[in-house]
Amino acid sequence: MAVVVVTDSSASLPAELAAELDIAVVPLHVLIGDRAIREGVDPIDIDYSSDTVTTSAASPGELRAVYEQAWELSGGDGVVAVHISRQLSGTWEAGRQAVRDMDAADRVRLVDSLGAGLATGLPVLAAARRAQGGASLDVVYDTAVAASSRARTFILVNRTEQLRRGGRLSSAAAFFGSELVTKPLLQIVEGRLELREKVRTRSKAFAKLVAAAVDAAGEDGAAVAVQHLGAEDAAQTVATQLRDLVPGIRELIVAEFGPALGIHLGVGAVGVLVLPGGCA
Repeated sequence: MAVVVVTDSSASLPAELAAELDIAVVPLHVLIGDRAIREGVDPIDIDYSSDTVTTSAASPGELRAVYEQAWELSGGDGVVAVHISRQLSGTWEAGRQAVRDMDAADRVRLVDSLGAGLATGLPVLAAARRAQGGASLDVVYDTAVAASSRARTFILVNRTEQLRRGGRLSSAAAFFGSELVTKPLLQIVEGRLELREKVRTRSKAFAKLVAAAVDAAGEDGAAVAVQHLGAEDAAQTVATQLRDLVPGIRELIVAEFGPALGIHLGVGAVGVLVLPGGCA
C-alpha cells in the first residue's frame, strides 16, 4: 500500500486527477438559508450576489471519518492531509481536532497549505505523486510542506462586495469604497488574502496579473493553474499568455473556482496559482 493524501474541496482539483492519484476529498459546506450543501457532492444552484449565502468548514467528525478511511486504505503507511489556509477557513483546526481523537494520530500528518484553490491543489498533486511512487510518510509530508511554502496566488476580482461581507481580506480598509475607480489585484501572503495593488482598468489589471505570475514562476519551470468564476474566456486568454511566457512551463490547469471560494470572490474573478519547480 502507499501513503494516502487527503484534501478538502476548496483545492479545486479536477475530478479525474484526484481519482487517478487516489486523493480523498472532504467537502466544505455552502450555507443557503437553513440548508447546508456539501461542495462537490450535493446539487447546488447559487445566487452569488445574495447576502444570505455563506460557507462553513468541514466538521471534525467529517474529517475524522475520511482520515480513518484513508488510514485503512494506506495499510498503515500513513495519511497526509493538505488543507486550505487556516487564516481563511476553520478546516485545518477541525482537522487537528479530528486527528487528536484518532488511535493512529501519529501516522496522520496535517499540512496548512497557506493558500486556497489550486494553491492548495498543486501541493496536493505534488504530495500525491510522491506517495504513488512509494515515498515514505515523512517524504510525502515534507513534499507537501515545501510545495505549500513555494506556491503563489494572485487574484483579480471584479467587485469587492463578497469579500467585504465574508471578512476574508486583510488590510480591507486599504481599498474598500474605491472599487468604482480601481480594480483590486489580490495575493495570498503567509496564508492571508491581501491587496497587492490597485489598477485603474481591468485590461491593465489582467496585464499585472500575468506579469506577477510570470515573475513568480521563475526560470526553472513551474506548474501553473488559472481559475475563474464565470469568466472562462478571460481565463483561457490568461492561460494562453502564460503558456507562452512562463519558461519551461511544466503543467497548466484551467478550472473554475468552486462555490466555497466563489462565494467570497464573486462572479468575474480570475486567479493565477503558481508552483515554482512544478508538481512532479
